Amino acid sequence: MRQGPADEAVLAEALRRAVRTTSAYGSVLYLPSADRRGLVLSAVAGIPVELLSGFRYLSVAAPLPASEAFRTGRTVLLTDPEETMRRYPRVALGLPHLQAFGCTPVSADGHPLGVLAVVWPAGYTPSASARRQLRTVANRLAAALADDPPAPPEQPLTVSAEEPSHPAAAAVERLRDGVVALDPDGRVGYLNRSAELLLRTGRDELIGRHPWSVLPWLAEPAYEDRYRAAMLAQQPTAFLALRPPDQWLAFALYPDPSGLTVRITPAERPGVPAAARPRAGTRAGAGAGAGAGPREAPPATPASLGATYHLLQLASALTEAVTVKEVCDCVIDQILPGFGGQELALYLVRGGRMHLIAQSGYPDGFLEPFEGIPVRARVPGAEVFSSGAPVFFESARELQAAYPGLAQDEMGAWAFLPLVASGLPVGSCILGFERSRVFGSEERAVLTALGGLIAQALDRARLYDAEFALARGLQQALLPHRLPEVPGLAVAARYLPGTRGMEIGGDWYDAIAGGGCVSLVIGDVEGHSVGAAATMGQLRSAVRAFVDTDESPGEVLSRTNRLLLELDPGLLASCLLLRLDPASGRARAVRAGHVPPLLRHPDGRTELLELPGGPLLGVDPGAEYPCTELELAPGAVLALFTDGLVERPGAPIDQGLDRLRSALAHSPADGLDRLADQLLREARHSDHRVDDVALLLASRS
Repeated sequence: MRQGPADEAVLAEALRRAVRTTSAYGSVLYLPSADRRGLVLSAVAGIPVELLSGFRYLSVAAPLPASEAFRTGRTVLLTDPEETMRRYPRVALGLPHLQAFGCTPVSADGHPLGVLAVVWPAGYTPSASARRQLRTVANRLAAALADDPPAPPEQPLTVSAEEPSHPAAAAVERLRDGVVALDPDGRVGYLNRSAELLLRTGRDELIGRHPWSVLPWLAEPAYEDRYRAAMLAQQPTAFLALRPPDQWLAFALYPDPSGLTVRITPAERPGVPAAARPRAGTRAGAGAGAGAGPREAPPATPASLGATYHLLQLASALTEAVTVKEVCDCVIDQILPGFGGQELALYLVRGGRMHLIAQSGYPDGFLEPFEGIPVRARVPGAEVFSSGAPVFFESARELQAAYPGLAQDEMGAWAFLPLVASGLPVGSCILGFERSRVFGSEERAVLTALGGLIAQALDRARLYDAEFALARGLQQALLPHRLPEVPGLAVAARYLPGTRGMEIGGDWYDAIAGGGCVSLVIGDVEGHSVGAAATMGQLRSAVRAFVDTDESPGEVLSRTNRLLLELDPGLLASCLLLRLDPASGRARAVRAGHVPPLLRHPDGRTELLELPGGPLLGVDPGAEYPCTELELAPGAVLALFTDGLVERPGAPIDQGLDRLRSALAHSPADGLDRLADQLLREARHSDHRVDDVALLLASRS
């Protein structure tokens, strides 16, 4: 993979074409990371990169529009803010003003190369033609990149969505109203003489800088939020601001893909009737509120909205992290880019000692001397754990003065944060910054709050990991360690845990030999928990015991059903039982709410055996389970499986059954073990398997 000027030209043209042909105001391109586990923000047109800081790296597994488009190969289109909040709360929290957007995969021959997204103004509903154009641009880009896909750049490529027009500077200078032009990043590119007089600040001080960084009275977070709202929603907005000592000014913001035009006029103090106020100015077609006077700015908040966004973004992401590793990955992905840090280390305490669980950015071997140090050691990472209070060092000199002789790397500032969950310390987090910096009171408060969020997530994840280890051990102990060897019959089985949630369920299989016959059993207890695994073990033992009594398959399931109701675990189960005579090939099958089996005949013809059956186990104590007579010819293959192998979110199960039937019909017939691996190939490589999978194959020789 490479990245050069030719690649930049291709990407820039694709982003401009996407904006131009879909009536969007901005476009974004994500390219996969080297390990293809993440999507990296690689090119942006018409949207300030700073506004996307919380979305510069997306996990492919995350419930985000771009990630979903990359995983599924389908276009994701959203125009309703409520639907966005319901389906993608992280987007709604991190980019609250973004209302209409679409993401489509950039794919060549079914292989995803990235994701192209466009953003429309608030209230705009893209036409069918716009959606087709988006896919067309993505397909053209895929064709251009297919032979040698580029690597994500270190910094996103910024592209002008359209060629900016040259302002009629002389005419604007004659206006009595102040006029300021901001680029998409919010920096001043031009202001007229009237704006200088109203702001009481010269051009040299403002050009190239954010207004709120030069004018202290515009540094309230609410004003910065109005800029964000205008740029992301592409809708005009207005607010009042008090220029000291007593002059109120009305600001009207008019966005387009090339930036913002700000009109500034004198205004009466808040509370004066609207009719008496000077208007801030509007334009036809500006949307709701066009022609109305400027609105007051909302009350100031205690932290800047930029920091609040990072806090909300991390909080939202941590709710989706389940294991300790997922929490650590989430923290590294969100905090370092969000706060401009270069190093991060997470420590948890076990047995009175500090143990590193994750790090990023540190030189090789630098942290080894600190591994396993006592919590009372004279180092800042341990002392913040003991005291529960964060410590900030704004320069290397400060750190050296506080801890003489402490090994240091090349960083220039540090934040040592205690991780405290429910009032109890669990570890510490260390952030390193390349250059010395001042930690303001707002940033210190936000970083301290982040420490609390991380601690809660890690505490929860540790409990999950402990329960998972217990459940996995229990499940492995309950499944058969080997299958019986029966003359004239080959048997193979496979089990795959889910990759989401507890990664453990109640699927089981069994093969029970006795009396010249073999009973093939497969079942599925609902849920993914220790309780589901325990109930599975009880049912497997019960079926084994009832089969040994030589009762009919129907009576075996009837007795198992009554036993489950007596145990009353609050769970239901499905089951399929087939008793086969290997010598004659005759079989009797019974089904309790389970997916039907597949049968591949010796000539390769494969069919789904629509067996009549009864309800799920655990529903009706008087349920009956009718038997069906079958015959298995020599060379035929019988496949019993659980629904995790054929179900996909949002797709009917019939599609999965057809897909499995086709795979069984066309897979090589040289050995059941190879056939089992072939049937599980797609499921085994899926990172988003929400259910566990059990497969049991049998073939007469």
